Amino acid sequence: MQIMHGIAPTVRDYEPHFGQAKSGALLTNLTAGTIVTAKKLGAISLRCLGAAAVCILLAAALPACTSGDENSAWEKRLREVEEQTRSLDTRVQEPEGSISNLESFVSVKEHRSRDKDGPASVPEGTALEWIAGVAEDSGGQVYYIEHPEREDRTILVVPLEFVDGETPLIVSLHGYGGNSADHATDLPLHERVNTDGFALLLPNGTFDGEGNRFWNPSDRCCQYGKTGEDDVSYLTYLVEGVREVRDFGAVYFFGYSNGGFMAYHIACKGLPGLRAVASLAGTSYVNDSSCEDAQPVSVLHIHGTADHVILFEGDESETVQEGGQPAFYAGAHDMMRRWSLRAGCEWSEHAQPYGVFDLDRYVPGSETHAFRLEAGCAEGIEIELWKGEGSSHAPDYGDSFIDALVDWLLSQEQLPDSAG
Repeated sequence: MQIMHGIAPTVRDYEPHFGQAKSGALLTNLTAGTIVTAKKLGAISLRCLGAAAVCILLAAALPACTSGDENSAWEKRLREVEEQTRSLDTRVQEPEGSISNLESFVSVKEHRSRDKDGPASVPEGTALEWIAGVAEDSGGQVYYIEHPEREDRTILVVPLEFVDGETPLIVSLHGYGGNSADHATDLPLHERVNTDGFALLLPNGTFDGEGNRFWNPSDRCCQYGKTGEDDVSYLTYLVEGVREVRDFGAVYFFGYSNGGFMAYHIACKGLPGLRAVASLAGTSYVNDSSCEDAQPVSVLHIHGTADHVILFEGDESETVQEGGQPAFYAGAHDMMRRWSLRAGCEWSEHAQPYGVFDLDRYVPGSETHAFRLEAGCAEGIEIELWKGEGSSHAPDYGDSFIDALVDWLLSQEQLPDSAG
């Protein structure tokens, strides 16, 4: 593990997929501008149709290429194929232009417009469109949210049955080196949007100097190729932006690894309507002054005892240059203690689990021990730990985990008076 001194904007470790290697991918910075329905699959289908037709025409022409006596016939047939190909190209391009125009503008605010400099990368667009198509196939209404200061698009998935003021919003954050498409593939919350009646926001972090996406879960930034992005402002703006379009109810944050760090940082900084955060394999930094005045929220911490990237027990081995105070990240029980104290209750490492569940398919048997603290906490607050005995940084979670996670988040309905 490469330790970062004094700043800790992200954990620069290898963050694999749940079951496979994860590579860096796709995006950038601040303010929600344009919302666009995701309908590019039609254009993709037209391209495929055109390409298939060209192949058929070429296949039909090839038999003419046999001998010198038939050269003139071959050349004539080839010219015919070229003419038909050009005709097909024109017919494919016309609908593409119409689709592009149709997608152009459904503004959150008229004065917010996307900065046109620097087009988004092709791999990112492909990944976003792919996950948008998957989400639509699951029955959700899909929108692209564009931010004028980032060459980024964020996907918002809304259930078909929307209740003003009640339908909750879950914001789901990828890990270091990942992106929203990878994250949604590994943890497909979008498949539950209609059945469980919540909306889902899938943002992307910015790139570091090595081309890996990350979140900045710290007020201090930045060294080692990191850019000093204010991801609290960015994510807050996205949430406020979508709320101008639809009247959402409670807000929940879930994050994996570096995304889990960011979810905790959002809770520390505060966000209107935030009810709960859930973190998988992500904690907070030991020296986190930004969290001193944090209001209580419900917390679910999910962590494997065999996680060798973000250790279950934490890592305080590094110290800052000045003052000699520990500067790296807290362990799972330390996180429970911190958020329990904010809620006016006390966490015990010696508590007995209220349940044991089989969630990680990589680990035989029932590996996840669930601990819950409710008594004595501020009204409506739950502090909960899911301890995966033998689970790694990349557990193999399936439907049972997604069901349990969504159920826990949506059960945190009551916001304590002190949190506003």
